[in-house]
Amino acid sequence: MRIGAHVSAAGGADKTIPRAVEIGAEAIQFFPSSTRSWRFNPIDERVAADFKALALEHEIGPNAFHAVYMVSLPSEDPELVRKSIQSLVSYMNTASDLGVMGVIFHLNSHKGRGFDAVFRQVVENMNRVLDNSPSDTMLIIENSAGMGDHIGSKFSEIGPILKAVDDKRVGVCLDTQHAFAAGYDLRTPEGVGRTMGEFDAEIGLDHLVAVHCNDSKRELGEGVDRHENIGEGFMGRAAFESVLAAAAFRDVPFYLEVPGYEGGGPDAANVGTLKAIREELAIEA
Repeated sequence: MRIGAHVSAAGGADKTIPRAVEIGAEAIQFFPSSTRSWRFNPIDERVAADFKALALEHEIGPNAFHAVYMVSLPSEDPELVRKSIQSLVSYMNTASDLGVMGVIFHLNSHKGRGFDAVFRQVVENMNRVLDNSPSDTMLIIENSAGMGDHIGSKFSEIGPILKAVDDKRVGVCLDTQHAFAAGYDLRTPEGVGRTMGEFDAEIGLDHLVAVHCNDSKRELGEGVDRHENIGEGFMGRAAFESVLAAAAFRDVPFYLEVPGYEGGGPDAANVGTLKAIREELAIEA
């Protein structure tokens, strides 16, 4: 179980590893390009080599990219879909170049059309991404909080997509805050057991490849995506004790996406809280 965090790639991908070391993160997630633009500049070979060398030296990994939030495979706008596919393909190829395990992305919104109406389109567009991506890189679906008609808040929506795409490169990232917002109560061992039992039935635990570990600024089932520092939100520290203790998460990397105590994102204090819980539970890193 690796305790990691989302870190900034400002100045280049090779700058992410020192930032991880600074806060004690054992794995990282980052955006390899601006989140406010579709423009993607290939990462310089020297920067890529430095990133891989530093990650190896400091034993940072497994690592992941997060796709830009604009990606929308179920959109009715053909140009938006084209840009979304191209962005994901660029990220997937760059992930392979950097030795990053894959790209985590949001399924985005059906815009009132309903899940069934966009299902086939999402599957076909995921296949287009995979057809143009390396064989060693994963395309990773993140569950949503459900706000704004976003699909994937229920495991029963994610499972059929995985089955229809039917590619071993497709995995799932479970965001704890999104799950809590969608009505999955993770505050007790029993709640975690029920949640992961449903995950296994609908998706399959073998598809779980990452966790976004976040407390919640909003109550259970409110359907709002608002992250809080570990133990400071409506989930509370006990939720993360229950999550880390569950066998389903034993071999999965955790990436913090919390606001941080100084407002600068994941920090040493939040990483330290998760590490302390892991130590209390006598779980190996």
